[in-house]
Amino acid sequence: MKHNIKKPILLTFAILFSVGMLFSFVTKNDKLFAIAKNLDIFASLVRELDSYYVDEIDAEELVTIGINAMLEELDPYTEYIPEENSDDFRLLTTGEYAGVGALIGNRTGVNMILMPYKGFPAQAGGLRIGDQLLKVDTVDVTDKLTSDISRLLKGPANTKVFVQVKRGEDTVSVDLTRKKIVISNVPYYGKIDEQTGYIKLSDFTTNAAADVRNALVDLKSQGITRLVLDVRDNPGGILKEAVEIVNLFIPKGKEVVSTIGKLASVNMVYKTTKSPLDKDIPLVVLINERSASAAEIVAGALQDYDRAVLIGRKTFGKGLVQTTIPLSYNSQIKVTTAKYYIPSGRCIQAIDYSQKDENGNSNSIPDSLRNEFTTKNGRIVLDGAGIEPDKEVTSKNYAPITYSLVARSLVFDFGNKFFVENRDIGSPRDFHISDDLYDQFVNWLDGKDYDYTTYVEKTLDDLEKYAEKEKFFEDIKMTILDLKKKVNHNKEQDLITFKEEIKEAMREEIVSRYFYQEGVIESSLASDEEVKSALEVLSNSAEINRILTASVKKNQN
Repeated sequence: MKHNIKKPILLTFAILFSVGMLFSFVTKNDKLFAIAKNLDIFASLVRELDSYYVDEIDAEELVTIGINAMLEELDPYTEYIPEENSDDFRLLTTGEYAGVGALIGNRTGVNMILMPYKGFPAQAGGLRIGDQLLKVDTVDVTDKLTSDISRLLKGPANTKVFVQVKRGEDTVSVDLTRKKIVISNVPYYGKIDEQTGYIKLSDFTTNAAADVRNALVDLKSQGITRLVLDVRDNPGGILKEAVEIVNLFIPKGKEVVSTIGKLASVNMVYKTTKSPLDKDIPLVVLINERSASAAEIVAGALQDYDRAVLIGRKTFGKGLVQTTIPLSYNSQIKVTTAKYYIPSGRCIQAIDYSQKDENGNSNSIPDSLRNEFTTKNGRIVLDGAGIEPDKEVTSKNYAPITYSLVARSLVFDFGNKFFVENRDIGSPRDFHISDDLYDQFVNWLDGKDYDYTTYVEKTLDDLEKYAEKEKFFEDIKMTILDLKKKVNHNKEQDLITFKEEIKEAMREEIVSRYFYQEGVIESSLASDEEVKSALEVLSNSAEINRILTASVKKNQN
């Protein structure tokens, strides 16, 4: 009897399974047909446009625009990489290229050297910050895009390139030999004080973990007993490097991050595989709104294990994983294939690109949909909006006059002037802008244009505009005029009021002329509010324990 009952049940399951498989097969075939159909339509459309459109079209450019517009509908990280952009992409992912080793840019309409990298051909050949680019080989580059100039400067290692620049009233010509440029992920490390080490991690390209390890080993040999790891403004990069950096501070066999996507092949769990370099050293990680991706993995994993105190501001919130897939004709696509989840189980992706509003825009995940997770010690952490710091330090707001002086390159130009007139400034940390030097700067500004609108002035202008629009202006006209008289900014007074922050901008520019990127970072440590906060925490073990215990919720700090 039981045998007879089983037969129809098994037959029913078999039929249901077959129907399901058939439905899946039909659905898949329908999808493949739709893809093939639309690709055929697109190809036909381009052919007919090329034949019939009234003006000549660049079919390659048109198709590329179409591809990019299509990918923009997905997320900002899925992108098409044509063959001609492969070198730039390789630089972003590996930090390596062959060239002269200089950052170039356009300041106030002039193409110039913004930063030679120490130890590479541009710096060794005598090129300086502020040198105006005139020629690369035989090509006049005064009106070229900086991207075009960059391509001219790059080339095979050990090949020659001629560079002509204008420096003040002089024209300087140099012959440089291109070499392989490997940009370090750690542009600076050193001791803040006798006990505290500092490592600036700017990228996660190839060898990022080795760069951090080497810096930490050297600092420990100098006797440090506590550490500040700075990942502010770090856009992220290679996932494996992030895992290995976390492994420097937590034991072997611990999960750092997992990736989950549509395909089983992208579902991975990444664990530490080595013994840590130092699992006990008191550690602070500095983060801000421009810390993203791999930087968030490092900060988030160390927070989840209660291994570090995070100081600064909420991170960017990029929890999406990209994979590069080769296409035909040496092109590539960098496509989002998964989301990553840190040890507590949270995904820190802040924007849901799968949901669009009526204007086609993606929005941040609302607080009501964020979920609670816990760290190893039971502290509450939330998903869906980046990594939140354990101790927040608000961002510094600069006065409009400071923005104006920097944006109009007046601080930059004075830095060049100072460098020509002064051969030495001592060490980066010891150099400060004296009152006498500041007065020289103020006198030098005389007659130069650096006008600006203060926040209050803009607000009053907006009030006047809306009052006129809504017919209230005559009623409050005299009040607005009176307020304008009172707040009308005085540039001379602003130079006094905001003297200290203008001095900081001047110091950064001047130090960069002598000590490049490394010197700028070192000189800023003494006035860096996040670094000051880190030192306060690291010097108080009771405070570290208080922050890292479950009784302290993140939104209370």
